[in-house]
Amino acid sequence: MTNKKEKETILVTSALPYANGPVHLGHLAGVYLPADMYVRYKRLKGDDVIHISGSDEHGVPITITADKEGITPENVVDRYHKMNADAFKACNILFDYYGRTSDRPTDDDEHIVSTVHRDTAQDFFKEIDKKGFFVKKTEKQFFDPVAGRFLSDRYVTGTCPICKAPGANGDQCEQCGSHLSPTELLDPKSKLSDATPELLETLHWYFRLGYFQNQLTEYVNEHDLQKIPVNEFEKKQYSIWRSNVVNYTKTWLNKGLVDRAITRDLSWGIPVPLDSEEAEGKVLYVWFDAVLGYISFTKEWAKQQGDTELWRHYWQNPETRIINFIGKDNVVFHTLMFPAILMAWNKDSNDLEKERETDHYNLAENVPASEFMNFEGRKFSKSRNYAVYLGEFLERFPADTLRYSIAMNYPENKDTDFSWSDFQNRTNGELADTLGNFIKRAIDFTNSKFDKKVPWDYGNNGEQFLNNVFLRGQIDDIGRAYENFHFREAVSMTMDIAREANRYLTQNEPWKIIKTNSDGAARFISVCLNVCQSLSILFYPIIPETCDKIRNMLGCETIEQLRKKLKPGESIWDMAKTPFLPTGHPLLGSSEILFTKIEEKDIEPEMKKIEALLAEAEQREAAEKPAPMTFKPEITFDDFQKVDLRVATVIACEPVKKANKLLKLQLQVGSEERQVLSGIAQHFTPEEMVGKNVVLVANLADRTMRGELSQGMILAVEGADGRLFLLEPQGEDINGNQVS
Repeated sequence: MTNKKEKETILVTSALPYANGPVHLGHLAGVYLPADMYVRYKRLKGDDVIHISGSDEHGVPITITADKEGITPENVVDRYHKMNADAFKACNILFDYYGRTSDRPTDDDEHIVSTVHRDTAQDFFKEIDKKGFFVKKTEKQFFDPVAGRFLSDRYVTGTCPICKAPGANGDQCEQCGSHLSPTELLDPKSKLSDATPELLETLHWYFRLGYFQNQLTEYVNEHDLQKIPVNEFEKKQYSIWRSNVVNYTKTWLNKGLVDRAITRDLSWGIPVPLDSEEAEGKVLYVWFDAVLGYISFTKEWAKQQGDTELWRHYWQNPETRIINFIGKDNVVFHTLMFPAILMAWNKDSNDLEKERETDHYNLAENVPASEFMNFEGRKFSKSRNYAVYLGEFLERFPADTLRYSIAMNYPENKDTDFSWSDFQNRTNGELADTLGNFIKRAIDFTNSKFDKKVPWDYGNNGEQFLNNVFLRGQIDDIGRAYENFHFREAVSMTMDIAREANRYLTQNEPWKIIKTNSDGAARFISVCLNVCQSLSILFYPIIPETCDKIRNMLGCETIEQLRKKLKPGESIWDMAKTPFLPTGHPLLGSSEILFTKIEEKDIEPEMKKIEALLAEAEQREAAEKPAPMTFKPEITFDDFQKVDLRVATVIACEPVKKANKLLKLQLQVGSEERQVLSGIAQHFTPEEMVGKNVVLVANLADRTMRGELSQGMILAVEGADGRLFLLEPQGEDINGNQVS
């Protein structure tokens, strides 16, 4: 009855959500639902699959939340880890292990603390450090003079230099998505005290990411459709990356990879595992720590299985396929950073050009990153409280209706939108009127007219009959869609079968035929019952709870009960192609309405919440908008033409005595020399200035300052924090040339 195949071993990971707030529907759509659907499908195929995820419990977002609420980071992560784990469970998102990156009491003994994640992250740091892939650098970092501490990127806020949106964080602008550094922000402020931060020096370890540029380029090209030879296409098809993943990754590669900070000054995190004064007070950067959670959580899972080495079968067995499900904001961490960490570990210490033969980690075969799902036309935002949170949603509506609606709007290649009206229409029209209506009518007719039993079977030609007459090979197409991570296509084709089944039942009208042709009615309804059984399998990745209800009404075992009875490699999925219910098979004898329709009154309160959230967001955004620009009085083009701007080169520079803001610059301007006094002494040293090209206002009247002659003025721009930036023309043989 089942097809036997060589089973695959697959490790699926889902991005670790920050434990600083509840997960929302955007998170569900982008990462966790597609991962769950894929895992369920592969298990139906008989493959060996484990699904690993957990809470990212370190980093600045955690400490910011703790500071705001006046509690400890431990309090924050304890609250949100449980909240999110419960929400995932309520949504039937099943993980084999859902871990935590902070030290936690073990499940079997609360007095014994598990340090598996900390140990794993520190082991990676020490191994990579030993091989020389870290460099130490002294850098300038923002320091809050009021709070008395260095500020990590998320503790700095300001205006985005790219799109000019206010409220951008020091690592990323939520409005335009640009990755930033805190020093790029305009008008930076500390989130701790609202003070303007100062730049002070601090020491950090940097990962030599650029060392792996060529190896990472080769890794990406192996999964780029444009780079795969035609004769290799078929066997590599399952590992082709989405174009958005390839393009975004190659943007970074084309710019050239540079050293990346791997430590930070923070009290909450995994300590740098070095016994030195330099390492005191330093923790591992969360981007390094979090991705290693996939490995440490697999170790924890293996321990639960009673085999502490079992994790190696999924990370170090070359036959294992690793799939990382993420959102598009996490792409480079999974296509560049994490692979580079594993590449560094895999290098042989004795010959860094060779791979070590043992203890070798596999890289991900695919990184199916989604685009964003928006909410009523706007981007979900936890920080701005513009979101529908998963736990709250499931208090009002069934999980399967949400799973289906999200899956049909899966943001595979472009951003999509969740709306309450779409959710209502899909629930009422597709789930209730199409799928639910077909299942209930078929079962109710059998219960009432055929003594609650399947009245007819197909005999030896059943599989061919069911496939040719009804399913027409669509099941294989659905399977291919899942294999290639085309989830919306898979769900849409599955619902198409339900639509066809509903039409088949309606058009053949067994309730009329039975009056004159009992055998004909028996054949028609038996086709429908077997299609019900097929649909209970095909819809299982999407709406598992409903599918078990269908199987219960059909008198069949649940999918999990059936899976436990089969041998490894046997496929439940292929059972959907085959008549499964023989003549006389007893049904449960009763039925239930699978989907309750959503009325206007059910979503009206939600629509009012949206209106309130939109009003609040617009009010906040209006308050955050920068003041209108003010300009000097208008001049004509002829007025501007009077200003003579020239490229000059600083040939000598020294401080002006008894003037702590002035530098005296000797400038070469074409064939002549000029002396200019400039108030830049607090921003540049005399040594820094020598050799620079500057822009000189060459026809400005001379003036005397502090007893010294100044023959012009050089141009500079003042940043939001008061720092000056010189206008420095670039090019060869431009000294003395006009600036126009």
